[in-house]
Amino acid sequence: MAKVAFVKTQDRASGVRAAIELFDPGTFGGQHLFLKPNYNSADPTPGSTHEEVLRSLVGALRERQAGPITVGDRSGMGSTRSVMQETGLLEIAQELDLDVLVLDELDQEDWIKQQFEGSHWKHGFAVARPALEADGIVQTCCLKTHRYGGHFTLSLKNSVGLVAKRVPGEGHDYMRELHTSLHQRLMIAEINTAYQPRLIVLDGVEAFVNGGPAKGQKVDAGVILAGKDRIAVDAVGVAILRHFGTTRAVRKGPIFQQAQIARAVELGLGVGSPSEIELVTGDDESAAYAAQIREILLEG
Repeated sequence: MAKVAFVKTQDRASGVRAAIELFDPGTFGGQHLFLKPNYNSADPTPGSTHEEVLRSLVGALRERQAGPITVGDRSGMGSTRSVMQETGLLEIAQELDLDVLVLDELDQEDWIKQQFEGSHWKHGFAVARPALEADGIVQTCCLKTHRYGGHFTLSLKNSVGLVAKRVPGEGHDYMRELHTSLHQRLMIAEINTAYQPRLIVLDGVEAFVNGGPAKGQKVDAGVILAGKDRIAVDAVGVAILRHFGTTRAVRKGPIFQQAQIARAVELGLGVGSPSEIELVTGDDESAAYAAQIREILLEG
């Protein structure tokens, strides 16, 4: 069973702490953590990670004896450094004593090529070495649809920001390959073979149910999730999108037949069915909301 903490809330700061407490990832024993947020663009949440989520997550990690924390990302829309500046990340990082890595400023030796039999990546894909060599990866993602072929962008898709667009000294454009491929959603899942997260926090206080990833039709979904199984977290996220009415692509078929999720199951990245997901709540309102989502999760 994969446990997913489910907190109904409009307060991101308290919601993140409550979800982490419910999920209980244990302590980190001074380990160096790499924090992967969602800074694909500088657009307001759910276009990017909310300041309150970042602050609350870092505080909770330190309470659980995290050592040094490095926050890093590669933006898909615009300059990563500019996105980090516009969203306030650079200022927050200085205040919270976080190291910041702008991944598209890394040198050639700072990328590790990943390739395996059966992959849909023609030349494999390159993942940021600092993330893979940290003691653990923690990621925080948003709840939203993706109009450029991903269909939805939750924890599996958030891993794309760990992959190079171009490795210095090489000519191949990995992101062009990804976004022009008929196998895009399968390739998204395949990126996730490179690592296993220690913790995932999904901010669903607001969600895009259409459009995305930067702008879209927004609803107040009122939820924070925490877990470490990316399939489980994403399956619950898709069920929440369906609950509020979403795109035809995201509504189509059983959730575990969605291409990102189905390929992740094939690759052994987490649970294989909705019956293996346990939604953990701590209050009556969250339990009632979770029961509605679980019904959608189990459909088909």
